[in-house]
Amino acid sequence: MSKGTLLYSQSGGVTAVINATASAVIETARQHRVKVLAARNGIVGALREDLIDTSREPIAAIRALAHTPGGAFGTCRYKLKSLDVDRAKYERLIEVFKAHDVRYFLYNGGNDSADTAHKVSQLAEEFGYELHCIGVPKTVDNDLAVTDTCPGFGSAAKYTAVSLLEASFDVEAMAETSTKVFVYEVMGRHAGWLAAAAGLAGTGNNDAPHLILFPERPFEQAAFLERVADTVSKVGYCVVVVSEGLRLPDGSFVAAAGGKDSFGHSQLGGVGPHIAALVKDELGLKVHWTVPDYLQRSARHLASATDLEQAQAVGRAAVEYALEGRNAVMPVIVRTRDEPYRWKIEPAPLSKIANAEKTMPKGFIRRDGYGITAACRRYLAPLIQGEVPPPYGRDGLPKYVRLQNVPVKRKLPDFQT
Repeated sequence: MSKGTLLYSQSGGVTAVINATASAVIETARQHRVKVLAARNGIVGALREDLIDTSREPIAAIRALAHTPGGAFGTCRYKLKSLDVDRAKYERLIEVFKAHDVRYFLYNGGNDSADTAHKVSQLAEEFGYELHCIGVPKTVDNDLAVTDTCPGFGSAAKYTAVSLLEASFDVEAMAETSTKVFVYEVMGRHAGWLAAAAGLAGTGNNDAPHLILFPERPFEQAAFLERVADTVSKVGYCVVVVSEGLRLPDGSFVAAAGGKDSFGHSQLGGVGPHIAALVKDELGLKVHWTVPDYLQRSARHLASATDLEQAQAVGRAAVEYALEGRNAVMPVIVRTRDEPYRWKIEPAPLSKIANAEKTMPKGFIRRDGYGITAACRRYLAPLIQGEVPPPYGRDGLPKYVRLQNVPVKRKLPDFQT
């Protein structure tokens, strides 16, 4: 097969290191003299033929992506349905690929993105169009199947553990005459990986976080309030970490706001303030709460060196897999040893990753349901190791890069998404 063009696209919520993956993809492709286009705002840009010519960017800017947060080309929450339901959209993608001689499609995202890449590969095969579709892993939720961990999670985990540790010192100092309970909400709709990461902040019995509320365990209000009161009595204060996807015994979300997001997932309304209000109303204790929201996934200044290295490794591997002729696979991280930590990259079929979710193993959650086990700590600890701060300017702020994102001339009629 003669070399064609590579199309790279970012999808879903960004991470502190997704641009590092993009940087690795573009640099690796340039080394092979393969042209790289990027879809503006993810798959939406591909459907609209809104494509960016990355060859117009200097190598210094591409390399600077490795320490820049956000999504350099824009991303989206836009889920393509089945081939039957959304066939016109999939066919449009093939038309765009043909118009720009796209022979390699790299989709950088989570579960739904893996599903889209898999379906595009199936349709291309049906049409007899030679196309190599590679899913590239990314998510702070750490819930992709097969891979040991997901690029983006390690940095969000580090931010969570550090922020929780620092906040606990604040609460402890004020507890005598002020705040008795501090509630820290983390992302995680169905999987409690980020909530578990907060557990790295403490090692002793009285260390924060004192209680972690996982989406894998049903929330029992009476038992929880009893533990809060007991902790305040013994320690003087109580730090609670709660996952946004915390559920009641009947399976419903504790803080569902009603409605769905563009991926069809329940829109959650903020479980942190809900839990804080519950403690205040039922126990009469002074409570503070925080929802770090975008901060936990965009904090490039506190990125994990391990995470950065893995984000770049999957980007390089994705290009190599595509150029080798592989199709419908994803480069995944395989752990070969805990201590010292060792890992490698291997290809895994998208069919085993698409729409699957990896939740916390039973053995990672403490028997009482409110903390992490030693096995979980062994799993998590290597993922937050090392510091890779961005360069700083004279103004004291990080020196991040914004690309020119020069558009490619359109060749097809407009398409409504």
